[in-house]
Amino acid sequence: MADFAAEHADDVVFFAWLQWIADNQLRLAQSTARNSGMRIGIMNDLAVGVSSESAEAWVLGDSFANGVSVGAPPDHFNQTGQDWGQIPWRPDRLDDLSYSPFRSMVAGILRHSGGIRVDHVMGLFRLWWIPAGKLPTQGAYVRYNHEAMVGILALEAHRAGALVVGEDLGVVEPWVRSYLRDRGILGTSIAWFERDHENRPLAPEAWREYCLASVTTHDLPPTAGYLEKEHVKLQHKLGLLTESLEHEIAFANAEQQDWIDALRERGLLTGEDPSNEDIVLAMHRYLVATPSRVLCAALTDAVGDRLTQNQPGTVDEYPNWRVPLSHPDGRPMSMEELFNDERALRLSGIMNGFVNPPILPRSEVEFIVGHD
Repeated sequence: MADFAAEHADDVVFFAWLQWIADNQLRLAQSTARNSGMRIGIMNDLAVGVSSESAEAWVLGDSFANGVSVGAPPDHFNQTGQDWGQIPWRPDRLDDLSYSPFRSMVAGILRHSGGIRVDHVMGLFRLWWIPAGKLPTQGAYVRYNHEAMVGILALEAHRAGALVVGEDLGVVEPWVRSYLRDRGILGTSIAWFERDHENRPLAPEAWREYCLASVTTHDLPPTAGYLEKEHVKLQHKLGLLTESLEHEIAFANAEQQDWIDALRERGLLTGEDPSNEDIVLAMHRYLVATPSRVLCAALTDAVGDRLTQNQPGTVDEYPNWRVPLSHPDGRPMSMEELFNDERALRLSGIMNGFVNPPILPRSEVEFIVGHD
């Protein structure tokens, strides 16, 4: 180690400098947000695992399980299962080390943020481990000491005065949501997944209060793309469907018709042939009518973008996280255009409580958008 550091001193100093720059930028961004009156400011993300080639894996060694990756078993939205390509914590080594690596990671993420979103919060309870070279369908669940891990998360958030949101979507045991709620950790509610016992869109007053509610999420296409069945077409193209394209299109059409009917019943959508933007705005009006403590509007929805940002279950098959924010016609959108985009201003008006929002001057716009 000493020999390597001596031989590559310039590289070591350069990358240490990059980390220092990144830390200062994050600190400045959060300070600016809070000084501008934002109650939360930046909400950082706690990933479900780390890259096998990451600094964490190198420094912490056998605290992580080499030779496996984490993912999810098959479900309707990812019918062949998912492999996220990240290595998980070893529960036995965390216990041996009194969970100090996990504590340090959580405290570090909260150093310059007013909140934290825990990716796949079920991973604090159990994770789907996939042996190297195997398919996602060939994995198995490995359980963790959730009392220790959730306790650390709550303690560090309390010390930082930060909000905690757990992504409790997908395969989540029902008691987990109650367990997290009792400890002050908010859940995540996505409109497309919120259904009542008759499989109809859940009435807004029946949504959870203690959650972050949104119409879509980064693992789904923007709402305009969802309405065009872009997710089904993409999954078909990538060979991720186990049913026929026609079957999945029919299922998506029925799902969307349920929502259009629900929006009409509430008086949030009118006209015989509503546009995609009409439906997007109506769904966010529906969101505002829920008792949910935190509401999130995706930046892609704000501008009518149709391009999927991330396709779960893929690595190189799709340019995940490398898709530029775009106009409805697919042209990349600049930041200058964003701040004067009428669609974005209309959606911001709805999130600020206007039923039929005026086009607010930019100086009067105050809303939170989520974009990974």
